Amino acid sequence: MSIREIVFVPDPVLRKNARTVTKFDDKLQTLIDDMVETMRAAPGVGLAAPQVGVLERVIVVEYYEDEEALEELEDEEAEKAPKKLYTIVNPEITRRSEEVEDGTEGCLSVPGYQGTVERHIAITVKGQTRHGQPVTLKLKDWTARIFQHEIDHLHGVLFTDLATNIWRPEGPVEDTV
Repeated sequence: MSIREIVFVPDPVLRKNARTVTKFDDKLQTLIDDMVETMRAAPGVGLAAPQVGVLERVIVVEYYEDEEALEELEDEEAEKAPKKLYTIVNPEITRRSEEVEDGTEGCLSVPGYQGTVERHIAITVKGQTRHGQPVTLKLKDWTARIFQHEIDHLHGVLFTDLATNIWRPEGPVEDTV
């Protein structure tokens, strides 16, 4: 495994549609492992293959398993809470809740900026595991937001395209998707 270089705007790879993955070979496994390591080192909570210059439909997401319980914990306890790692190939959103919510987002490919983006509160994502097995995920709240953000990358869409306002926060930017 190795940390890959993250691509920043205005690199044109970020504006292209990613290709469907058809080969679940060693090259794909290496890409996924490298993406996980890169996301963690950044640090971020999600990463799409185009963000490391690869135009394939692959995303990785790592976030807390129990979001509701997380809200009740103190900051130090929350940092130690178990996280769930998702590695999804060829993800597709098949259902979206009617209910939407504004939330703050950032992006590893747009460093130093945040914006307010409206997202669906709940979604269903169909795709494949890293080994090609079909998978369906029912996601809500922050995890659903992360998935929507990462899947947008596969279509050449950045959060800045959807944001109602964009700003440069003071201090470190955390939980960047």
